[in-house]
Amino acid sequence: EQWLKVVIGACEQSGRNVLPKLNPPTLFSDWVTMSTNQLRLTLHPRAEQAFRHISMPPAGVRLLIGPEGGFTDQEIYQTEQNGFQTVQLGPRVLRTETAAVASIAALQAIHGDL
Repeated sequence: EQWLKVVIGACEQSGRNVLPKLNPPTLFSDWVTMSTNQLRLTLHPRAEQAFRHISMPPAGVRLLIGPEGGFTDQEIYQTEQNGFQTVQLGPRVLRTETAAVASIAALQAIHGDL
């Protein structure tokens, strides 16, 4: 209920009239293997490719942002085996909550919608 209140408040503040789907928590291994037509991206500070070099597909993006301390090598390997590409925001490593907001803002600014 609390997360739904947060989503509703954010939509009201930003003028969105459609609520995004709020999914229940999912295990990492299950989430990375889910079927999707979206471009699969993993935010990684040592990635060679930046958001500005990504072509936005019509289906959108499935963006994975790691926990404080980053992903383990095994987790990165698992994402790559499931079609995820690593991308970076820039030379700085951001906190998880900051990285999420910055990533969405960057994607919207680069590819429209902002």
